[in-house]
This record gives sequence, C-alpha cells and structure tokens, in this order.
Amino acid sequence: MIITYEPISLESANACLIAWEHRMGPLLRGNQRGVHHGLLLDGEPMAVTMTSTLIRERVGGVDELSLDRSNTVELSRLCAARPGLCRVVLRLWREFVFPSLAGGYRYAISYQDAAQHSGNIYRFDGWRRVGYSHSGRDTRSGRPGRNKYIWLWERPSSSTTDPAPAGFRISGDRDT
Repeated sequence: MIITYEPISLESANACLIAWEHRMGPLLRGNQRGVHHGLLLDGEPMAVTMTSTLIRERVGGVDELSLDRSNTVELSRLCAARPGLCRVVLRLWREFVFPSLAGGYRYAISYQDAAQHSGNIYRFDGWRRVGYSHSGRDTRSGRPGRNKYIWLWERPSSSTTDPAPAGFRISGDRDT
C-alpha cells in the first residue's frame, strides 16, 4: 500500500468532486491560477484539496485584516471519498502546500457552508472563524446563494518550507 499527497490536474480534481457529490460541484472559476492536490492510495484519489486565487480583489466582511490577492489564497475545495479523510488532507494542505505556494501568502481562507457544516474541521485544525458572507444567485448555474462562514489560517511567523517527510511528494505552485 502506497499513500501519496501530490499535485493533480484540475480535471482530475473536478472528476473527484463530481464522483463524491461535493455540494458545490466542480471548480469552474474561469481563467485563474490553481494548485490542486490529491491524497492517493495506490494511485487512486481518496481526497482532494483545491487552491485558488481570490475571486474578488478583497475578502469582504473581514476588513480589519485587509485580506486581498497579494496576501491571501483560498482553499476553494476540500473533499474526500469517505469520512475522516478531509481532516487528514486539510492538515497536509496547511502544513505542506500552503507554506510552499509561490507568492508567500500570509493568509489562507476557506468558506464553510453555514447550513451544511458545523465548521469543526477548521476549528479543530486551528483555523479562526473571522467573518460571514452571503453569496447572491450564481449567474452561470442559477443556483441560489449560500450563507457561509469565512475561516482563516495565518502563516506562523516562524513557518518554513522544509521539504516533506519521506513518503510524501509535495509540489509548490504550478499552473493547471
């Protein structure tokens, strides 16, 4: 049995979101940079993390931190084939992918659906809930807006980008 956490294509990550019935569905944000990783068991995806640039120039509702595209990146999707793996892959993303991203982001944010999830996955991983957001109707799909909490991870000042331990293959920023 070989377990790796490695870069995967946008197409592969989106196929997982569809197969695992992620509520938001595939990541369809148009022309933007993204870094996507999969937790693979013998080459088969078991969980994915998808990292995106911010959609808007600034994160609304959290003005005191001045979160913008220069200092903040979004963990835009977190999904797994079975319960329990989201917590694992969130920690791997936070510990290895986030610190290695080109641009040296200070903050990471993730939006939690207020109706569907409790937010415990972020809370138990040390993230802070810093805001609330409501999106309007999606103009592309027609889906109704959602109530969301904004979770924040701040890079510790002593953070390094040490190489991953043996058995893990981690890559930094790349176009997908």
